[in-house]
Order: sequence, then structure tokens, then C-alpha cells
Amino acid sequence: MQLLIFAVAAVVLYLVTSAALTLRLAGHLSSLRVSRCTVLLLGFGAVVLHALVLYPELMTGRGLDMGFFNAASLVALLMVALLLLTALRQPVENLGIPVLPLAAVTLALAAWNPGDPRDITHTSWQLDLHILFSVLAYSLFALAAVQAVLLQVQDRHLRARRPGGFIRALPPLEVMEGLLFQMIATGFALLSAALLTGMVFLEDIFAQHLVHKTVLSIISWFIFGTLLWGRWKFGWRGRTAIRWTLSGFVFLVLAYFGSKLVLELILHRNA
Repeated sequence: MQLLIFAVAAVVLYLVTSAALTLRLAGHLSSLRVSRCTVLLLGFGAVVLHALVLYPELMTGRGLDMGFFNAASLVALLMVALLLLTALRQPVENLGIPVLPLAAVTLALAAWNPGDPRDITHTSWQLDLHILFSVLAYSLFALAAVQAVLLQVQDRHLRARRPGGFIRALPPLEVMEGLLFQMIATGFALLSAALLTGMVFLEDIFAQHLVHKTVLSIISWFIFGTLLWGRWKFGWRGRTAIRWTLSGFVFLVLAYFGSKLVLELILHRNA
């Protein structure tokens, strides 16, 4: 019952924080004087409650439960945590407008969908390290994808010479692009570590049940690596950077969640 209360409270806090960010972006909270610090504190409160609810679902007495809903909830939790920590130094809190409701949905689905015993994995510290790098990479690239979409909206408004509305509240385009490539560079390093630890610690990373994840992850790694090289060599930016970012993220989603969706929820097999 206590975990259920925490789950409901976290969902409410996520939605309230997202609404507050939306109103701040629209410029409607000035009279209420809700500060940026208050909004971030609400977000951190939701993260703490989310973690308290998710931890016993993940770390079961029989092993690690990384079923579809738990994995989605964990990625969303890390997305929000990384976003809020970054927002302490960089103006990225507006990414929380779509990310926070997503975290609320994944938490609700994980809380109301008990794990399947077939999803339990008996792990070692080596496998835990591989999973940690993988989930952090997914989370950071998901944030980069949201940033790319917001950058695309900002770019279209500026090209159409319509810089008004919420666009005025966003950082300059150069700052937005800089933040995007910081996320991509960090995510690329984490994805590289995930692939490396997988090759070193897993018996056969190209085994039948892993080959689709491995191949799609490598494709994503090449896409993001090429984007970073193009940025360094040719100064790629704008629409080119957005297209490459979203393409790489699609392959990464297919690598993990696409396969888990089909195998666990449709075919009812262990992914």
C-alpha cells in the first residue's frame, strides 16, 4: 500500500511539474512567482518517489527484473534525473514538459503491471556494469532526441521569421545546438562502453537472442559517431544534426524496446 501511495504521489508530482514548466514557458506564472528552483525541487521529489517505487520491482529476491515496463520506467527515471541534474547548470528544464509526463506514464504502467518470472535475470557485477552503461546511454540519447525535436521547432519558427511566443523563452539556437551535441557526445561514450562491456563480459554478443539488439545498437553507434565526426570535420548543424540524431535514436529504440515489445508483450517470450 505504501508503494502504491508513493507511485500516485510521484505521478502527480511529475504532472504538476510539467504543467508548471509549461506555464512558465508560456509566461503565465509571473504573477504567481513560482521560481525555477521550486519547479526543479518538485521534479527531484518525483524522482525520489519514483526510485523508491521502482527499486523493489527491479531488485527482486530472485534476481534483476528488466521486463518491458520496468525497463521503460527505469529509462524514464534516469532521463528525468539526468535532465534535472543538467538543469542545475544549463537551461534545459523545458525538456521536462514532454519528458515528465512520459515518466509518469511509465511509472504507472510498471507499478500496475507485476513482473513476469521469465524476465528475472541472475546477474554478475560485469553484467550489471553492461546494463548500467546501456540504460544510461538510452536515457541520454532519449533526452538528445527530445532536444532535437525542440531544436527543430525553434529552427522552423526562426526560418519562418516567427520568433515570438514560447520561442522567446528558449535559449539561443547556438546554445541549443551546443547542448544537443554535449548530450550526443556523452551518450556516444556511454554506448561505446556498453558495446565494449557486452563484447568482453557476455559469452556471445551475437547469439541468436541478442543479435538483433547488437546489430541495431552498432548501427546506432555508427550513426552517432558519424554525426560527431561530421560536426568536428564539417561543422554539421541545424537540420542535418536533427535528422542524424533522430535516426540514431530510432535504431537504438528498436534495438532494445522494439525487440522487448514484440517478444514479451506479443509473443510472450523472454527477451
